[in-house]
Amino acid sequence: MRVPVRRTAALLLLAGAALTGAPPASAGPGTGAAPEPPREAECHTRVEGSHATAHCFNGNAALDRVQLHLECARWWDPGMDTAPVAVGPARHVSLTQRCWLGIRHAWVTHTPG
Repeated sequence: MRVPVRRTAALLLLAGAALTGAPPASAGPGTGAAPEPPREAECHTRVEGSHATAHCFNGNAALDRVQLHLECARWWDPGMDTAPVAVGPARHVSLTQRCWLGIRHAWVTHTPG
């Protein structure tokens, strides 16, 4: 008996999904699939000398709390963190912080709502 190529490909796809535990490609949002994790605000960090600035825009519907962290270049210069700032939906915030003589690394952390 001859099986068409399309039917064979569909059967292989379903068998592979069954073996890996993944839902079939045609599974819609109401089929028990895991919900997508909340997205974070988009942040861009700029370092100029001993000053760092992070500009964050939250294009999502959920509240996001952002915080700028600095690791200073000199061992005797303590790292600095800003206070967490809430960024509401469709809002923009700017965070600034500085070290005494230079910045080794600057990054932003996110905490949902």
